[in-house]
Amino acid sequence: MGRDKHTTTPLPPEVTTIFGDRRDRAVAYHESLRTDATTRGLIGPREAPRLWERHILNCAVIGEVMVNGARVVDIGSGAGLPGIPLALARPDLDITLIEPLLRRVTYLRETIDTLGLDNVTVVRGRAEEKTIITQHRGADYVTSRAVAPLGKLMQWSLPLTTQHGLVLAMKGTSADDEIHRDQKAISAAGGGPCTIIRVGSDVLPEATTIVRCERR
Repeated sequence: MGRDKHTTTPLPPEVTTIFGDRRDRAVAYHESLRTDATTRGLIGPREAPRLWERHILNCAVIGEVMVNGARVVDIGSGAGLPGIPLALARPDLDITLIEPLLRRVTYLRETIDTLGLDNVTVVRGRAEEKTIITQHRGADYVTSRAVAPLGKLMQWSLPLTTQHGLVLAMKGTSADDEIHRDQKAISAAGGGPCTIIRVGSDVLPEATTIVRCERR
């Protein structure tokens, strides 16, 4: 088991498994979330002890269901979740982070520059804005984490996908209830039936839950 050179905390073995030769960049991102992002109010101070399992590793594994070389749009990226862990784990992906708040956009741009992530672009705006849809639609996948209730989220996400593109929304234990509650709104937005998939079960103690919806 390795160690985080910044905190001397033992690294979870999954870090090497998931990030491979980009492990050091993942460690640097962890340190940035623990210090800079926390100081700037982008991550709650109580989250620091569980950044790996709750925020980084569980985001990185969503790449399991993505084809090689895909175009990904991540909406409401905040401090870069899930987009930055995904970019670290899958350098073949072309990822656009969409975030409306300037202080978050500033952090994201500084972070991708520091980490040397040439497969990531940061765009300031809201996913539902016409200019964003016009300029960034046609994604193979649209991802999000803790952005909005499922019905509203699909209204924002589906217009950004290509025909038969997929929305992959990270959700918790309420995922099934949200699908049943919001299916009418999802259908009205152009989405087919949503399904729940779980990724990362082969490498993480607890799998990541994703709501998957195809644009009709």
